[in-house]
Amino acid sequence: MRIDVVTGFPGLLAGPLDESILGKAREKGIVEIVVHDLRDYAPDRHRTIDDAPYGGGAGMILKAEPVFALVEFLTKQRRYDDVIYLSADGERFTQSSANALSMKDSLILLCGHYKGIDERIRQSLVTREISIGDYVLTGGELPALVLIDAIVRLIPGALHDGESMLTDSFQDGLLDAPSFTRPPDFRGMRVPEVLLSGNHEEIAAWRMAQRRSRTQERRTDLMEQT
Repeated sequence: MRIDVVTGFPGLLAGPLDESILGKAREKGIVEIVVHDLRDYAPDRHRTIDDAPYGGGAGMILKAEPVFALVEFLTKQRRYDDVIYLSADGERFTQSSANALSMKDSLILLCGHYKGIDERIRQSLVTREISIGDYVLTGGELPALVLIDAIVRLIPGALHDGESMLTDSFQDGLLDAPSFTRPPDFRGMRVPEVLLSGNHEEIAAWRMAQRRSRTQERRTDLMEQT
């Protein structure tokens, strides 16, 4: 899989992409992630990527020229499944979204910044808009990292134990069960005996009961969908 990230602030992405699962997946060649600096495609010597909005109002808008130049450069090199704009008013990102996107071959993630982007970019280049929640961030760089992490960990070979993702929260509409590790007794707090029993059927039943109980307690909306 290849993911190209379009941003005016590449430094915001550098560290996380080199760490943990993402860093290892890139080293293994499981995913290719390329971050492009929008300023390199600005039409003027000052490398300007934003301007004031027509009609007045607060905030700055990402200009059409550098975004068109960069996205068109990329799409001449290869075919992309989607050009995704990270936007507060896009569709809500879910585990189901991550599952579907992990099956794609190539994606462009466009990170807005400031007040937003010129609407002509959305009309002509963007094929999908995604939001990670009902709140506003300074830019699309953090949401892009959320998408990348959620997607890449689902690609075969990215996780050391690929089976673990099958029991992640939301994969089947339920939250995950509580987890414990050594020592069995810590400050008087003991690990449930069933987990120490070695009886895999009882353990599986306990975990499912815990998942249902936790989901009922914390996310009744999910229970209504299962």
